[in-house]
Amino acid sequence: MTISVILPTYNRSGTLVAAMNSVLAQSHEDLELIVVDDASTEDIESVVRSVGDDRVRYVRRPRNGGAAAARNTGLGHARGDYIAFQDSDDLWLPGKLQKQFALFSSIPSHVGVVIGAKIIYGRDNQWNYGPGRVAYAPLPAGRLRLDEDQLGRLLTENRISLQNALFRKNCIPDVEWFDTCARANEDWGFAIRLAQHTSIYEDIEPVVLGFISPDSISSNKRKEMMGLLRIMRKNREVLRTRKKQRSLMLIDIGRYFYTVGKTTKAMRFLAAAIRDYPPHVELIGLALLGKLFKRPLKRAAS
Repeated sequence: MTISVILPTYNRSGTLVAAMNSVLAQSHEDLELIVVDDASTEDIESVVRSVGDDRVRYVRRPRNGGAAAARNTGLGHARGDYIAFQDSDDLWLPGKLQKQFALFSSIPSHVGVVIGAKIIYGRDNQWNYGPGRVAYAPLPAGRLRLDEDQLGRLLTENRISLQNALFRKNCIPDVEWFDTCARANEDWGFAIRLAQHTSIYEDIEPVVLGFISPDSISSNKRKEMMGLLRIMRKNREVLRTRKKQRSLMLIDIGRYFYTVGKTTKAMRFLAAAIRDYPPHVELIGLALLGKLFKRPLKRAAS
């Protein structure tokens, strides 16, 4: 197989077939689709078998471990030279794989990842959630360049959504790519780790339709904050020499605690942010005036 597509799912039988078909209908047909059932209580196996395509493989985990664990399970079964990820409630646009696979032949060989954009329903570009809202993410104006400090950039803004990307299988040396202890912001943590191993090429054309569901982790600010704290712990050595980026992370955590009424804890993180990067005192001043705290955390790509 040229490309292994990994699709983790947990009790999403209502949207799973459409997500699978958007992969199987791709013009690049040399692929395998590995559906990883993360110990669902629904009969996901019957739904997968009903699609009737011999490129589909069904793998069931014995216990629920979350999206990161399910993706790692899929990687363990992947036979392709390239890896792609799909979510059980998103749709790939036609030509997604063919376009991204072709890009690898026209970019430098040290590039291990090609990413695109996503049209998201259920959220706008100001990160307000709700029906009728639409976003284009990541915004093309901030396109990641090959000649910039990609790690430094991704420490302040994640531009990688897994469904938007196509990876060389060897772009990360480890067998397991994802932090199974992270329950939010795991895409961002992965992007930071990825940038330490390979270069990333960003194409601004959309390749995915994404949908924000009512129970989406991306709208759970507490889980996002816990995920951010874990990113800081996992990248302690990297952040030690990148005080500006660490300061921005501390500001985000301080903002969260301020919005939930934990003012003392918020001030502790904001003071640490100023110690790391004193020029951010102006940014924090605006926040204390209420001009910044009203905005949600928006470091993650989706």
